[in-house]
Amino acid sequence: MTDTAANAAPADTTTADTAANAAPADATTPESATAADGARRTGPVGVGVIGAGVISDQYLSNLTVFPDVRVLFIADIDLPRAAAQAEKWGVPGSGTVEELLAHNDIEIVVNLTIPAAHVEVAQQVLAAGKHVWGEKPYALDRESATQLRDAAVAAGTTVSVAPDTFLGAGLQTALRTIRDGRIGAPLNGLTLFQSPGPESWHPSPEFLFAVGAGPLFDIGPYYLTTLVQVFGPVSKVTATASKARATRVIGSGPKAGTEFPVEVPTNHSALIEFEGGGSAQSVFSFESTRGRTGFVEIAGETGTVVFPDPNEFDGDTELYAAGAEEPETMPAVGSTYSRGTGVVDLARSIRAGVGNRVPGALAFHVLDVMVSIAESAERGEPVLVESTVDPSPTLPEGWDPAESTLA
Repeated sequence: MTDTAANAAPADTTTADTAANAAPADATTPESATAADGARRTGPVGVGVIGAGVISDQYLSNLTVFPDVRVLFIADIDLPRAAAQAEKWGVPGSGTVEELLAHNDIEIVVNLTIPAAHVEVAQQVLAAGKHVWGEKPYALDRESATQLRDAAVAAGTTVSVAPDTFLGAGLQTALRTIRDGRIGAPLNGLTLFQSPGPESWHPSPEFLFAVGAGPLFDIGPYYLTTLVQVFGPVSKVTATASKARATRVIGSGPKAGTEFPVEVPTNHSALIEFEGGGSAQSVFSFESTRGRTGFVEIAGETGTVVFPDPNEFDGDTELYAAGAEEPETMPAVGSTYSRGTGVVDLARSIRAGVGNRVPGALAFHVLDVMVSIAESAERGEPVLVESTVDPSPTLPEGWDPAESTLA
C-alpha cells in the first residue's frame, strides 16, 4: 500500500516507452550517473527516500542491508518523523526534500508519498537529474502520467514504479511453471481481492478512499501486473463499480472514531481482454465482510495454475494438471526479500547501462488499464486500452538482491 507520508510537492512517474527505462549510457546521462569530478560512477548506488510513513519501514528494512545500494537520506514534510526513521535504520541524513535532491551522491529517489503527490514529487526528482522508484500508482490519470514519462525521456532518467512483487520467488515460480509449458497456452484468469476495507486497522486510511486510491488503484496494480506478466498487454476492458457507503469511520489509532468521506468506488468488477488472446475476470473490493484476497488462478489448455498472493514475494504455487487426482505443490524458488527488491534491480541496471526488469512502461500500462476500468464503469461501455508493454523476462532462479555485485 501507498504510504500516508505527507510529503513535499507531489510526484509520481511512469514510462510507456522503453527508452525511459534504459539506464543512461550516452550524452543524456544525468548528473546522478556521474561523480562530482565528472567520472562515471561505480560501486553501490546512493538512495534517498521521500516519505517516512508506514510503508517506509518495509523498504528500509531491506534497502539498509542490500549491499548494492546505500540509503543516504530520508526526507519528509514531518522533519521529526524523518529524523526518527533515519535513526531507527542507521541512515546518515534526514531533512527536507530540497536537501535530499541537492545530495550529489544520491542517484535513486524512492518516492513513498501519497498517490496525489506522486507525479509532482517525481517531476522534482527528475529535474534534479536523479532516477525515480515510486510506490504505485504511476499517476492518477493518463495526462499526468504522459507528462511524467516524457519528462523522464527528456532527462535521460528512469521512472520505475511498484509493484516489484513479481520479482519475488512466489510469483517467479508460478510464471516459470506457465512459461515452461506446464498448462499449455494460458486461456483465462480469475483474480479476487475482497475485504471490508483498511479503515479498521490503518491509523490514517482517508487517502485510501480518495481519488487515486480505492481498491482499484491501491490493490489493482498487484493483480493487473501479474496478469500482464502472464498474458501480455491488455487490449480492452468492460467494468462495473459500486460504492457501499458515503462515509467510513477510522477504527484504530489516535483518530479512532473519526468519520471521513469516501470519494471513489469501493468495488470494481472487470472483464479484461488481452492483445495476444485470452481474458480474465477481476474483482477489487472494499465491500466484502468475507475476506478473500490474494487469489490468482490461470487456466490453460492442459491445466490450471493457482498463484501465491501477488502482494507478497513468497508462497507456494499449485498446479492442477489435466487428469491428475491431486494438485502438485511447488515451493517458491528464488529470492523472498520484499519491498526494495526492484530498487536493487534498478541500481544494477544503472551501473550496467541496460533496462531494468520493472520498467516504467509496465506501470504506465497498468495505470492505463486501471483508468480504462474506471472509465468503463462510469460510461457503461467497453473501453479500448491503447498503451502496450512486453512482459518482463523470467529471473534466473539464483538471482539475489542481497548479493554484492557492485563493490
